[in-house]
Amino acid sequence: MSMQCPICRSQQVITLDRAKRIGGIVGTVGGAMSGWAASSSGAAVGAEIGGAVGLIGGPVGSAVGSLGGAVLGALIGATTVGVTGAKLGQVIDQKVLHNYVCQNCGLQFGDVHTDQTFE
Repeated sequence: MSMQCPICRSQQVITLDRAKRIGGIVGTVGGAMSGWAASSSGAAVGAEIGGAVGLIGGPVGSAVGSLGGAVLGALIGATTVGVTGAKLGQVIDQKVLHNYVCQNCGLQFGDVHTDQTFE
């Protein structure tokens, strides 16, 4: 179903998706930073224990394992929190913001199905 402008009835309507983009960016950056911090501290502890026991790779293997764990944690954190932020932004776009713009008359309006009149 295509969206129609409530004023001029044009079908040339686009979405702005501002909150979705902002939520995705903030979530990705925040998730990457927290994932890096959490996994690098955990990887450092794991590397310490592994070094004490005697890893096959020695100090180089321990360092590569720590860095690899931190990078993997950052990627996982960025992906999961970025997707969550984008989904939350999408809900805000649909329920709160005037997410639609008519290309014909320039009207910005919200989803007509979620707008309610209070009596």
